[in-house]
Amino acid sequence: MAESTVVKNFRDTTILIEDGTGTPLNYTVAYEPGDATFDIGKDEIAVYRDRGDVASVRKTNQGLPSGSFSCHFRDLTDGTDETLTDILDKKGAFAAAISTLGADADVYTVKLTFTIAEPGSPPDHTISFDDCYCTWSFSEGDPSSVSVNWTSHGTVAQT
Repeated sequence: MAESTVVKNFRDTTILIEDGTGTPLNYTVAYEPGDATFDIGKDEIAVYRDRGDVASVRKTNQGLPSGSFSCHFRDLTDGTDETLTDILDKKGAFAAAISTLGADADVYTVKLTFTIAEPGSPPDHTISFDDCYCTWSFSEGDPSSVSVNWTSHGTVAQT
């Protein structure tokens, strides 16, 4: 299949957040400006020199994929209805959520899936990041917003 000739823009991406239960609890991010970013986390490298000249280049630490996105603030928490901050913090309607690292994991993580629509001729493009540790912050304004930063400690799958 040839590379798509359709240029993608902020209208084409959706973000799905899932926990680690057998049938994942999930939340689709809505009311967003379209500013999602991510990188695939290439390995760190070290350059070893022999009196100033490059003698060897080696991989060192595994790279960790990371990214961010924001959305317009609508609700902080709710005991029964789903909110973004509740799935990120395992509270409210998501209090029974399970970390993607496992039920006994010390750290609560989620799976993030970015789907980029292929207008007119599917299949869509997806990239998912497993075991994402997410932090969020609130910013007052017109509109107020929530910014989410994340780091993946698991696998990355692309289609």
